Amino acid sequence: MLITVLTQFPEMFENILNSSILEKAMEKGLIEFRVINIRDYTADKHNRTDDTPFGGGAGMVMTPQPAFDALYQNGASGKRTLYMSPRGKMLSLDLAEDLASEDELFILCGHYEGIDQRIIDAFNMEEVSIGDYILTGGELPAMVLIDAVSRLIPGVLSSEESSLDESIYSGLLESDTYTKPRVYEGMEVPDVLFSGNHKLIHLWKFENSLRLTKERRPDLFEAYLQSGKTKDLSKDEKKVLDTVLSSDKNIE
Repeated sequence: MLITVLTQFPEMFENILNSSILEKAMEKGLIEFRVINIRDYTADKHNRTDDTPFGGGAGMVMTPQPAFDALYQNGASGKRTLYMSPRGKMLSLDLAEDLASEDELFILCGHYEGIDQRIIDAFNMEEVSIGDYILTGGELPAMVLIDAVSRLIPGVLSSEESSLDESIYSGLLESDTYTKPRVYEGMEVPDVLFSGNHKLIHLWKFENSLRLTKERRPDLFEAYLQSGKTKDLSKDEKKVLDTVLSSDKNIE
């Protein structure tokens, strides 16, 4: 996949795109990144890329000319192009999987009060949000989207299974995790994790995930119950679920 990011602050992407999993994905030839500085395309003699909004209001808005030229000259016409925006469609697993199936993506990052609507309309941009809050610009949301999408590209992670089973993609929050030492400052790792009984360990993790999700994300918990996934649970898993639904007692 080729991902082209258009931004007024390209330096923000230097570390994130050259670290950890993304760096390894580039080394494997699975992903290529281009970071385009929109300021390089402005015709304004003062190198400006934004101006005050028509109709009044605070802040500055990205003007059409530099964005149009940057997009045209880098081949965005007819390609899938995203604009990171708080009014956009929420980033989710379904959207990330859809984007991960593309060969090429363009991501435009606005800043401050956004961009001229004609940029969005001319390139048929999909507006994407990472949450119901406002950030200074689209750079951080673009990084989140890139990381979420990249992990779903086959071969980026050590196994496809790890991208789907380690988090809320399963429908539940991930269970608590522990490592050495077994006791630290008087706090002990649950004994069941040392039992060697894989069935009991699985049931403990399942119950822990259920309780965490029920407590912290009741919306996800309800969605899990309604999703139909509970039909595929084993007899023992169903007993755990019934216990969590009926009380706060631990399973025996």
